Amino acid sequence: MFQQGCDLWKLFLAGDKVAFQQLIAQHFRHLVNYGTKFTDDKELVKDTIQELFIRFWEKRANLSDDVNPRAYLTASLRRALHRKIQSVSRFQSFDDVENSSDLFDMELSVESRIIEKEYGRNIARAIAQNMEELPKRQKEVVYLKFFQEMSRDEISEVMGISAQTVSNLLQMALKNLRTRISKDLLVYLLLIFGNKRNLA
Repeated sequence: MFQQGCDLWKLFLAGDKVAFQQLIAQHFRHLVNYGTKFTDDKELVKDTIQELFIRFWEKRANLSDDVNPRAYLTASLRRALHRKIQSVSRFQSFDDVENSSDLFDMELSVESRIIEKEYGRNIARAIAQNMEELPKRQKEVVYLKFFQEMSRDEISEVMGISAQTVSNLLQMALKNLRTRISKDLLVYLLLIFGNKRNLA
């Protein structure tokens, strides 16, 4: 999937309209899901994504071909929403994301990988409810890692923080979850999404 995304990106940069449409189709749902963690205004998120892709097409000659498309697109959406949010003064700055109750928020929904693969609605609900208690940046890292299956480096690029900070936030999140959910549930979570070794 990663290589396919990179190939599409390079074809898009070369002016291939079919590749551009495939790139949009491949990432649109993920971008909408991610964007709506910052605002309930789904139309604002969709409009922002559309504007991003239009700008990318127009400026493709200036874009690098040495990027991770998913991380680049996600990071671009995050910045674009930040600018829009600040311009309309509807939300606090992303710099205050740890203390803001209006920014990143993850709720249990049909997009959850646990729900989609039917690993157990009760377990998914218990995990998601306890994630609600996590600080905002920890919640965002958990979402990107476990629900979007991003690597540490991808999360680092998206959030604009160091890879080590990503690891620290993940470890703090797991520590916080350990105090709120049973050991069995935590083991279940790690078995589904990967062991602790690949969180570092």
